[in-house]
Amino acid sequence: MFIRRHYEGVTEQMASSVARELAYAISVVETEAGEEAAARLALLSRPLGIAFRLEPGGGVAPDATRRFFDVTGGVVAETFRREIRRPMALDLVSSDRLVEARIQTDVGVLVAEVDRRRMIATNPHQLLVVMGIAAMALVTVAVLFLRNQVRPIRELAAAADAFGKGWSLRFTPRGAEEVRRAGAAFLAMRARIERQIESRTLMLSGVSHDLRTPLTRMKLALEMMEPSPERDELAEDVRAMERMIDEFLAFARGEAGEAAEETDPAEVAGEAVDAARRGGAVVALRLEGAPAATPMRRGAVRRALQNLLSNAAAHGRTVELTLSEGRAWVDYVVEDDGPGIPPDLRETALKPFARLDGARNQDKGAGVGLGLAIAADVARAHGGALTLESGERLGGLRVRLRLPR
Repeated sequence: MFIRRHYEGVTEQMASSVARELAYAISVVETEAGEEAAARLALLSRPLGIAFRLEPGGGVAPDATRRFFDVTGGVVAETFRREIRRPMALDLVSSDRLVEARIQTDVGVLVAEVDRRRMIATNPHQLLVVMGIAAMALVTVAVLFLRNQVRPIRELAAAADAFGKGWSLRFTPRGAEEVRRAGAAFLAMRARIERQIESRTLMLSGVSHDLRTPLTRMKLALEMMEPSPERDELAEDVRAMERMIDEFLAFARGEAGEAAEETDPAEVAGEAVDAARRGGAVVALRLEGAPAATPMRRGAVRRALQNLLSNAAAHGRTVELTLSEGRAWVDYVVEDDGPGIPPDLRETALKPFARLDGARNQDKGAGVGLGLAIAADVARAHGGALTLESGERLGGLRVRLRLPR
């Protein structure tokens, strides 16, 4: 709309100038007589750049012939009618270079052929080109500016996501002041959390040593005792205490010290199943397809599967581990034929040290209720999830450990 109004204004000014020249030619025709009028028109044609001829005794039917899309042609016709105020006919179609005006005068019809360029701007596209180039330049500057501002935000998000999964990506705050301040705050927070984890790990190492020392003395004392039912019961209690300490330390320590690496998911599943079978469990392994290598903490995932298989074997006679994959994930599904867990208690079962009522209790046997909690922690550390479902094949509990690729 702005460009249209601009060129209509320019056309009106140019057409008004030509109209005044035509009005002067009309006054010359009407004041001179006969051949003198024709001679004066011939003299005017050169300086004005307009071709004149006079048709004595003719008449003109007011009209303006132009193409429907010729907006400036309508402006020319309106300007001529306003400035000249005589019956006239305009032809803007017959020639692409000229505009023919037939004007009624007192002595006949004055025919004027005017160069179109004198009345109509012939290069309106130049402004459009300039505006287009300016717009492209502004868009380019804006895109570069926004990219430089968005890139550090994406880097910060990637570093925060990786830290949530137990990895530490190199990150340097840059960009706008607000982004730099947020990045510096994240680095300070990460450093504090890493120091806390390191302090906790050192403390747990000391606790482990302090707890295992008296247990070792108790085991030596038991070895020196005479065989008896009381000695066997006490030895079993000591072994149960060792298993409890191992589970407590595994849950509290986590797997922060292990780096993720490209691993064959089928190999990890096979190792976990072999370990469960050595413990006396009846476990079947099903592989659906040939899963490709996936980045994971091999030891953590293997221990999580061992916990799930051990928990399933403690509550069922038959256990099955199924490995499947999708485009963006790998699924380890452990299913048993035990009593299962009611849907309203499944969220509670994933909490550490939670006790369930009924036939399936996490504290059944020698466990302390940390198997599912440890597996869920491993899944979250990989950016995945652990879900409890009702088994369809064996009818018991089905635990799905999903890891992203």
